[in-house]
Amino acid sequence: MKQHIASIALVVNDYDEAIRFYTQKLNFVVLEDTVLSDTKRWVRVAPPGSTGTGLLLAKASGDEQKSRVGNQTGGRVFLFLHTDNFWRDYNSMLAHNIRFVRGPVEEAYGTVAVFEDLYGNLWDMIEPKVQ
Repeated sequence: MKQHIASIALVVNDYDEAIRFYTQKLNFVVLEDTVLSDTKRWVRVAPPGSTGTGLLLAKASGDEQKSRVGNQTGGRVFLFLHTDNFWRDYNSMLAHNIRFVRGPVEEAYGTVAVFEDLYGNLWDMIEPKVQ
């Protein structure tokens, strides 16, 4: 048997504002944007060069889902973005006004910093140490 996680749903307020953030500020690419109904789309984005899991941008529907936008994990780091060049991406993100809540540090596993997306979800950006 062979399986993999294709997408992780990220609850957002608006498809287009989320697409703009991920493509213009984090340089992600749109993998798919399919209209399903007047109110629902199937929107997937991923980092450039990624061959793994993408994000499914899921527009919040109803009060309970809207209350989860930006806080799907109760304030814990939610997503982990690996990079092959930490300082390139860190400086690019700073230039795009990405808010870092924890600055760069060297850990046993690599260089890491924590940033917020447009809704306040926390991400680790990591350049893993080469083993």
